Amino acid sequence: MDQRIINLFDEYTHKPLKRDDFLKRLAKLTGSMASALATLPLLEINYAHAETITRQDDRIKAESVTFPGSDTTMKGYLARPAAAGKYPAVVVIHENRGLNPHIEDVTRRMALAGFLALAPDALSGAGGTPTDEAQVRELFGKLDAQNTRENFVKALDYLKSRPDSTGKLGAVGFCWGGAMANQLAVHNPDLKAAVPFYGRQPEAADVPKIKAAVQLHYGGLDERINAGIPAYEEALKKAGVPYELYVYEGAQHAFNNDTAPTRYNEAAAKLAWERTIKFLKDKLV
Repeated sequence: MDQRIINLFDEYTHKPLKRDDFLKRLAKLTGSMASALATLPLLEINYAHAETITRQDDRIKAESVTFPGSDTTMKGYLARPAAAGKYPAVVVIHENRGLNPHIEDVTRRMALAGFLALAPDALSGAGGTPTDEAQVRELFGKLDAQNTRENFVKALDYLKSRPDSTGKLGAVGFCWGGAMANQLAVHNPDLKAAVPFYGRQPEAADVPKIKAAVQLHYGGLDERINAGIPAYEEALKKAGVPYELYVYEGAQHAFNNDTAPTRYNEAAAKLAWERTIKFLKDKLV
């Protein structure tokens, strides 16, 4: 697909670009409004592909949970290995689409890898993530950044307090969640490992606060996010923060999301996930 179309969709999903304006610009790129409407399903997520690990998989236990946030009762999706015991804990942080079937599936994948995994819902204060994507976009625009960050810090506190947790904490985030994973690394000294996927980088001045080891994943074609890599890497080096940085050439922003047909990159996603699990086990087990 034309890279300009993918870049436009990225702008639509990350900036205050109205749907009508997006469709008009898409029509210019595709040649007509009819072509734009035919192209749209190829760009939007398809949750039919969102269950690689079934909810009934007897190797894991999964459930909806609540826990205290900083300004609200937080909702989340929790998954863990079926066998009784204590497990290292990982918070799984969704994209700017909220807690949806894809992120629940990623949480089950994390549990299958041997972790106690929790995916909090950033929109808990609004009653949870709605199914209407237009509502999701509107609600994300109203989030208070500091309160939201504190709610995810509280998610780590909740994981640490659970009797099935070893107390060793990690974070994995995607897109908006990748930025949040970076922020948790800055603001929670208990965090041992942070794995942001194509997430906005923290301010260079905040990097010395990071106590966790960091593993960074970027799509080679993701110009918007990748512009922040050099300053972040320089700050990590200066602060002596242990880190790994991977750029997957030919991969788009959101390359790990297998419900996003035009951006998912199977080879990059598989390699990044293997690296993620190895990194978390090295740091938390």
